[in-house]
Amino acid sequence: MQNTSAMPPSTAPVLGYILKGYPRISETFISNEILLLEKLGFSMHLFPMRQPRENFCHPSVKQIKAQVSYLPTELLPEFYRLLTPNIFLALKKPANYKKTLVYAKQGLSRGKELSTLKHLLQAGFLVNNHLLNNSNIGHLHGHFAHSPTSVTLFASLYSDIPFSFTAHAKDIYTSKKEKLRRKINQAKFVTTCTRHNKEYLENIAGTSTTPIHCIYHGIDLSLFSNEPSSREPSAPFKILTIARMTEKKGLPTIYKALAKAKATGLEFQHTLIGDGDDRDQILQLIKELGLEENCTWLGTQTHDEVLKHFKQSDLFVLGCKVAENGDRDGIPNVLVESLAMGVPAISTNVSAIPEILINEKTGITVGPEQPEQLSQSIQRVLSDRDLRGQIIAGGQDIVKQNFDNSKWISGLAGIFKEHCPTFDLTIKSPL
Repeated sequence: MQNTSAMPPSTAPVLGYILKGYPRISETFISNEILLLEKLGFSMHLFPMRQPRENFCHPSVKQIKAQVSYLPTELLPEFYRLLTPNIFLALKKPANYKKTLVYAKQGLSRGKELSTLKHLLQAGFLVNNHLLNNSNIGHLHGHFAHSPTSVTLFASLYSDIPFSFTAHAKDIYTSKKEKLRRKINQAKFVTTCTRHNKEYLENIAGTSTTPIHCIYHGIDLSLFSNEPSSREPSAPFKILTIARMTEKKGLPTIYKALAKAKATGLEFQHTLIGDGDDRDQILQLIKELGLEENCTWLGTQTHDEVLKHFKQSDLFVLGCKVAENGDRDGIPNVLVESLAMGVPAISTNVSAIPEILINEKTGITVGPEQPEQLSQSIQRVLSDRDLRGQIIAGGQDIVKQNFDNSKWISGLAGIFKEHCPTFDLTIKSPL
């Protein structure tokens, strides 16, 4: 990973990406997007708002050439580091600075004053220290519609550099609609990763003329098996779940379903990969349900380790639900990876999941928080050979047709070129 400002000068236009954190093992779709855009000819400069959470990363991150400049993360401990460049920016561009403050005040939410102040200061830091300093950045793009896009929008107002953003899942459904509408109105364009999200954002946008595009995350198909699985499941069946230990993943439903399956005599070993705030509650639930001998928790793993577990698994299960605060998944990338590996998948019909798991054709879906339904589906997929073969073949086919990330990122590159005349480069194709 490259860092700070020790990069040679260039006259080529640069695309600035504002990220929540970088790199993140749970957000390989973002690093893959950056790498593929670079391969298509884009010069990139990354501005993460947080340092990495893990001490390892996906191998593709090491191939990224983009300059990385971390923004100050904390408001109070780094206040003076944030304040000084903002004073200079206010002196250099007083009209823009005042315009940005007025805009921020108009959309200020009660209880969010400190967050808005931090985002204003981070944007000022970014503009003064990077965008006004002989920068070739011609467009800004925020990943996630909440805080990264707030910083991106403010930086755009300070600098007059146009911006766009990508909206994903939690950032859409836990944000106030009026705030999303204001951001959409200001942006050159918006992308999001499911058709379900696109329809939701279009309803919020109302009469806005800002185009909203669906760009699936997709996966690098070359990393996955492209032959139908010949694995014949046998007891004890190997069941896999990869998920952050948070409410929207519905892990309690999975374990309740497994307990019901165990009561019917099903022999299985379940592996959970992932970590999160609900870890203690989940591990306690495993004990309470008497599943300690059947269930293993491995924590966060590298992508290579994840692939090894896919190859050894008979079934992949997610219990996605809408969390109390409205948070929900779009299309979890692990579902795409599971189907690509020929591992049949079961999840719920929440949000955009039916866009990839077409019930009994490419996978199985059940209602959220329905452990009895989930238990029955688990046993059915493990025992019904015809159904299993059908959804494995259908799953691999839908991934090949609809989730090849090279095709989607080529489309994204075309959108950048269409809406941002600065990027007059000839897009290299194919990837």
